[in-house]
Amino acid sequence: MNFSKAEFILSAVEPSKFLRDGLPQIAFAGRSNVGKSSVINRLLGRKNFAHVGATPGKTSQVNYFKLDGAAYLVDLPGYGYAKVSKAERDRWGKLMESYFAAGLISLGVQIVDARHQPTADDRTMAEWFYATGCPVLIVANKLDKLKKSEIEPNLVRIRQTLCPKNEAEVIPFSAETGVGKEELIHRIHDKLHA
Repeated sequence: MNFSKAEFILSAVEPSKFLRDGLPQIAFAGRSNVGKSSVINRLLGRKNFAHVGATPGKTSQVNYFKLDGAAYLVDLPGYGYAKVSKAERDRWGKLMESYFAAGLISLGVQIVDARHQPTADDRTMAEWFYATGCPVLIVANKLDKLKKSEIEPNLVRIRQTLCPKNEAEVIPFSAETGVGKEELIHRIHDKLHA
């Protein structure tokens, strides 16, 4: 599957618009300021394919990108962003719950900030992914912002917080430098074809 062959298909603002055509769906989730769009753009080898917002939390719908005609990369709304009205947050929450409940996810990719202890929201999102029964990859982004000596201890902390029972693999990543891109593509291939 060629990740550079990606095309935008649609934005679903309600569950009736979710795609159900049988193609695998790789769902990407992450906190609003974690660089999810940058990770997706790096993966696809495009500059501004997934919208990189000046304001975090701009992805408020479920966005579908078709990869090489073989699978969907599904960009989920960012979570944990405070500057959005409660009504809007509730709408996103319901949309996300509907998507997770629909049984459409083939692989979950959760993006976290390599510099920080995962938040309660990060833990909740990981649990949502685990509840689907699909394989999960945790992408520790912003690796380039860490000193070499900080990398391993931070990755250990992320593993202990988000995958205490080894439910997921943690992949060190930098959307800025491209570190981890090949490994992530490789792991996505492996998980989809397992």
